[in-house]
Amino acid sequence: MVGYAFMGAAHSQAWRTVNRVFDLPLHVRMTAVCGRDEANVAAAAARLGWQEHTTDWRSLVARDDIDLIDVCTPGDSHAEIALAALAAGKHVLCEKPLANTIAEAREMAAAAVRAEAAGIRSMCGFNYRRVPAVSLMRRMVADGRIGDIRHIRAAYLQDWITDPQFPLVWRLQKDKAGSGALGDIGAHIIDLTQFVSGQSITGVTALTETFVKERPLPQASSGLSAAAEDNSGNGTPIATGPVTVDDAALFLARLNGGAIATYEATRFATGRKNGLRVEINGSRGSVAFDFERMNELEFYDATGPSDEQGFTRILVTEPDHPYLSAWWPPGHGIGYEHAFTHQARDLVEAIATGADPTPSFTDALQVQLVLDAVIRSADHGSAWTDVEPILAEVAA
Repeated sequence: MVGYAFMGAAHSQAWRTVNRVFDLPLHVRMTAVCGRDEANVAAAAARLGWQEHTTDWRSLVARDDIDLIDVCTPGDSHAEIALAALAAGKHVLCEKPLANTIAEAREMAAAAVRAEAAGIRSMCGFNYRRVPAVSLMRRMVADGRIGDIRHIRAAYLQDWITDPQFPLVWRLQKDKAGSGALGDIGAHIIDLTQFVSGQSITGVTALTETFVKERPLPQASSGLSAAAEDNSGNGTPIATGPVTVDDAALFLARLNGGAIATYEATRFATGRKNGLRVEINGSRGSVAFDFERMNELEFYDATGPSDEQGFTRILVTEPDHPYLSAWWPPGHGIGYEHAFTHQARDLVEAIATGADPTPSFTDALQVQLVLDAVIRSADHGSAWTDVEPILAEVAA
């Protein structure tokens, strides 16, 4: 695994757990973790359960005893690491968004398609697909329970940078993150709605906003709970730098199955910590998911008697619900980290059986193309902007 901070810790939890919960045809061995700082990565290896550590990711790619490279770094290094790993014959799990540019994402998707011919598998880490309630939501939509899809509305709301004194961490710098709330959390709801609906976004009209344009430079720690440098005690002004990404992004969209949609992604929704909500309205009913109640699904059946209609709360904890037969007795909920364990399970099973895991790099490229269309629309006065097609050589 390359990277050991927030996502690295979540992925490590999954790799530690997956064989203890699921009966899989392969056993995961957590061989080595990589990070830039020797002392910090050594401490992370001990804390997270890795046998070894290194500061050189290229050494991991070159090792014969490593079969899979898990990329948990900022977006500016995804392409270089993933491409090298695929070329070396390694399976790859890469965190989302796939890359920082369309060119990088296209190159990664094309490389993954070529690698498939040699039995090399790749997956992009859109973990919310693996929440059991979301998987059930997809199944109900595919089974026609809500009929023809008419509306999709999605919002992902956070507030961790509302304080203007929060430091200029890497997620607020375009050269490292690619975009702001749009790519960080907007990518999740783009993928989730396309996954659940079975439809793809074809065009958008969008706007973005950066509310705080300068922030204090960070201390060495640069995670979601980072602190700013403070030299004010000795009379030195606090150094600042420009925020080069969006704080919020909103857009309208059309999908190729006829649905229309609204999307909102912001890290300035004061009081909202991780508020992800998706609702789909169809000709026969509606279904809605709220991550703050992640073990529940709301379902409205418009075909029933009028005097019995209303949204029904489905508690998604039964053994016949997706993934849950391996966990606890009925009624006992699961949490955020379980989605990553389910992701690891699906990837291991795909590698073992020779199946192509999803979301593939081509799936992730399609999300990247939507992100690009949103940015282009916002840059041109919210003009209607078509999503670029996936090239035939990539989709092959």
